[in-house]
Formats: sequence, structure tokens, C-alpha cells
Amino acid sequence: MPAISTFYGIIIYMYFMDNKKHNLPHIHVKYSGDEIIVSIPEGNVLEGNIPSSKMKLLQAWIELHKDELMADWELAISGEQPYKIDPLK
Repeated sequence: MPAISTFYGIIIYMYFMDNKKHNLPHIHVKYSGDEIIVSIPEGNVLEGNIPSSKMKLLQAWIELHKDELMADWELAISGEQPYKIDPLK
């Protein structure tokens, strides 16, 4: 499960071959012991919870990097290493 970006304590992961349980493209996010699964490119919560202030930052990051996230998703579900994506600055 490679981390593709980290910012403000938020760590974003994309798992290899991870299109069975959640059929939608998605990312796994960890923040301070909390975990959440978020669809891409929409940014909808599929499972879990993080503080709302961090969720707003995450959704802003998703909006900025939609195309990169979808390209990484295609790589990851094919078993290939996704690329790192710039953090929110």
C-alpha cells in the first residue's frame, strides 16, 4: 500500500488491485489514528471519518489533483506502482 502523498498529518494511500470491495475509484486516508476511504474524483466518503477541518483540506487536494489521482488509480488496479502526488501547500 504505497503512500502517494502526505500533508498536514494526512497520509494518502492507494492499494494495489483494490477494486473489489469498493467498486469505485478511491483512496485510503489516515490522520491521527483515524481512517477514511474517499471516492475519487468526487471526494465522497465511502467509509470512516476524520475531523471536518482535515476533510476540507483533503477535498481541496482531491479537487486539485483529480486527473493525477485517476491515472494513479488505473496503475494501482493493474498492480503497478502509482506515482507520488504533490502535497497541499
